[in-house]
This record gives sequence, C-alpha cells and structure tokens, in this order.
Amino acid sequence: MKTLRAAAGPFLERPYFKSEEIERICIDELQAAKLYPDAPSPVRIDRFIERKFNVTPIYNDLPEDVLGYTEFGENGVQAIVVSRALSEEGTKTAEYRLNTTLGHEAGHGLLHSYLFALAAQSSPLFNDEDVNSTKILCRNQGEPSPSTRKRYDGKWWEYQANQCMAALLLPKPLVAKCMIPFLENQGLLGIAVLPGAQRDHAINHVAGVFQVNPVVARIRIGELYPKSEEKQLVL
Repeated sequence: MKTLRAAAGPFLERPYFKSEEIERICIDELQAAKLYPDAPSPVRIDRFIERKFNVTPIYNDLPEDVLGYTEFGENGVQAIVVSRALSEEGTKTAEYRLNTTLGHEAGHGLLHSYLFALAAQSSPLFNDEDVNSTKILCRNQGEPSPSTRKRYDGKWWEYQANQCMAALLLPKPLVAKCMIPFLENQGLLGIAVLPGAQRDHAINHVAGVFQVNPVVARIRIGELYPKSEEKQLVL
C-alpha cells in the first residue's frame, strides 16, 4: 500500500491499494482467523469480525437510508453496527444483503482504521456528512455496480470497502474452483473463458454457494472473467 495526500474529503491522506493487494490482505486475514474455507462455501463474516476486531456486530434501528456504520477508537474498530431491519426481514435476499453489509464494514476496519489514528493526532476537519472523527456511516446507495465509482461521488473509502467486501466474501481462488464446470478452454493457448451462454448459470451458482446476492456475484465474476476476453478469442 502507498498513500497519497488527499486533495479533498475528510482525511488528510488517501491510501492506495492495488487490487491484488486487497485480495492478499483478505486471504491472509481469513486464514489468520481460521475462517478461510477449505472448499467453495460461505465465509462466516460475522465470526471473522468477532475474531479480527474483537467486537460482535450490533443490530440497531438506523435511519431508512443507512445500512450500517463502523466506529473507531484509538485501538482500531470499536463497534460495527448494522440496520436491524436487515437482520429481521427473514428472507434469503435480506440474509445475503446482511452478509454483504458486514463484509463492507469489515473492509473499512481492515483498510481504514489507521486513518482515524492519524485524525486523533492531527485533529483534521471532518467535512463529509458520512464521516466524523470516530465513524464511517454507510448509506444505502443500491448494490455495487460497474458505475460504483460515479455513485460514490469521490468517496474512495466506500469503493475500497466494497473491493474488500468482494475479496472477503468471494475469495478469488475459491471462486475459480467454483467456476470450473462453467468454463471452456478457447484459443490457441487454451485460455479458460466463461461463455456467454453459461454466464447467468454461473452467477446464480456462485451466489448460492457463497450466499451473496446475484448482483454481487455478477460483478465479481465480471472482474475475474470479463466478457471482453471471450469476444477477443472468438474474433
């Protein structure tokens, strides 16, 4: 990781992570917590939060547009709070969305705790309505999508937390194993690609195996097996 001086926003500096750095951080942390699955299966994200941060997720009544927040102190994460409505809805969709929200908040804990230690030392002006000196508030902006960067309006900390969420809930090596039945070797080099006819089947399968919403599985599969690769080999 390297850091950049923040030109705007609530933090004095902005951490910069390459995608592979986030992937490695998440796998290392899951393995350290003894929660990295032996085979494709759901990651116990609630247990990961307990073991890594020594806090138990709290379910509270929150404003309708707020999914949760992470609270920080001198020693890192002090609390992760999630909307009670998500935990009480009782549907599979809500359960999967709860996993996504917990993964997102865990991402803040892994990537951004040190920023609040810096804030305590320098007393910067927190001028974002969703970030104060101890807390990152995460609003309901819809599920992540390829246009996430635009929707976050420069809130890089939210984009990074979503990257971390995907790497925690859908570890790349496990997704690769899960995808084997849907891939075809194409081209002179026999590169494994995901045929268009198999994409929706693969998305639904991965979503069920890892217990995430299909839209999250779609984005993750799109990152690992871009449609452009198949087109290039066919042309």
